[in-house]
This record gives sequence, C-alpha cells and structure tokens, in this order.
Amino acid sequence: MSKVCQITGKKVITGNNVSHSKRRTRRTFKPNLFTRKFFNAEDGSWVTLKVSAKGIRIINKKGLTASIKDAKANGYM
Repeated sequence: MSKVCQITGKKVITGNNVSHSKRRTRRTFKPNLFTRKFFNAEDGSWVTLKVSAKGIRIINKKGLTASIKDAKANGYM
C-alpha cells in the first residue's frame, strides 16, 4: 500500500539533506502514518484506514463519517 493518508492526502515529498558544508543530497520526507481501525456507529461496522497523526485528530474532532465524506469530496479516498 502507498504511503498516503486517506483523510488528509499527505504523502511522501522530496527535499534536500544539507550538510554543514552546504552540500545537498536528495532525501524523502515521509508522513507519520498509522493503520487504525475505527468503529462506525451508524452501521455498527469497523473501518480500517491508513491515517496520519493529523488525520486521527480530524476524525476525533469531526467524527468518522464527516471525515470520510470530506476525504471523498477532496479525492483522497
């Protein structure tokens, strides 16, 4: 599975390692992803999502169904 958050759309980006002598080499910045199971209270089922730490906070704030609806509207799922 790819390293993309299903709620926020965060993914791997690239940048530079910069040494003390200012020599630049390419590197990747990876999102802080977790595989979590969330309980959907509306239909009584469990949903497994690959979400970032920010995505978990969004689900806690808005709720699971609203977060999934927004993610589908933005094209992340």
